[in-house]
Amino acid sequence: MQVQGRKGIFAFTRHELALIAITVVWGGTFLIVQKAMTVSGPAFFVGIRFLAAGAVTCILFHKGMRGFTHREIFGGIAIGFTLAIGYDLQTYGLQTITSSQSAFLTALYVPIVPLLQWLVLGRLPRLMSWVGIVFAFAGLVLLSGPDAGTISLSVGEIATILCAVAVAAEIILIGRLANDVDSRRITAVQLLSGGVFSLMAMPITGESVPDFSWIWLIAALGMGVASSIIQFTMNWAQKEVSPTRATVIYAGEPVWAGIFGRIAGERLPGLALLGAALIVLGVIASEMQPPKSMRKSDGEKA
Repeated sequence: MQVQGRKGIFAFTRHELALIAITVVWGGTFLIVQKAMTVSGPAFFVGIRFLAAGAVTCILFHKGMRGFTHREIFGGIAIGFTLAIGYDLQTYGLQTITSSQSAFLTALYVPIVPLLQWLVLGRLPRLMSWVGIVFAFAGLVLLSGPDAGTISLSVGEIATILCAVAVAAEIILIGRLANDVDSRRITAVQLLSGGVFSLMAMPITGESVPDFSWIWLIAALGMGVASSIIQFTMNWAQKEVSPTRATVIYAGEPVWAGIFGRIAGERLPGLALLGAALIVLGVIASEMQPPKSMRKSDGEKA
């Protein structure tokens, strides 16, 4: 990717600035979802959230909702499936762990991306990817459990780690499809299909429709708007930003979530904070490489 005016890996294009902006928004959603979980089940809430997001996308970009291609439909459905799994698991985990803890555990998707690329695409992770994985695992050990530093994992933590795997799959799918689809149409498909998949999971998990509450309704609609903006921006920006650089930017999401959680009164133990720092360090380390090799990696255009 050739960008005029870029000076080093810490200069940002407008596409990257857009990703940074949605990362801040993303970080603020954890507390809202956690509050909604006091009056709703995870699958129902995520389903309504994504259906609302899909509706918002269709309304905002109604002029572009014509001429769907097979790649946009089936690719969008595939991404929607990973969205439903990831957000259902993350929302389920937020019932029992703090929003800050959830955000840092979700960030594990960054070092998971090269592992999935290895397993699915046969791309052997680079040395720094392995370094990042080691840091991330050490951070996970310190962050997990009711008492930081134990190696035990609660159900909520396990669900959130599995969520990270689903998010990694989503990032890879978006990266592979971004240049061959219309961002507006594939965003609508993935959000609507994600909502349908999530609602379909309710009878499987034994979840019932909750009693009406303004809390879950307003939260779901608000998160729907946020999801629409986030997913469209990801699809649009990753046409010009490689999965490698995008994941580095997304690494700021748990930091923002931790800041919002701190403001709301959440307090992680000292070892847990160290674990969170190691996860972020692992995220950054896993994507560190010289600019020249960065342009050649992960299929980024020179």
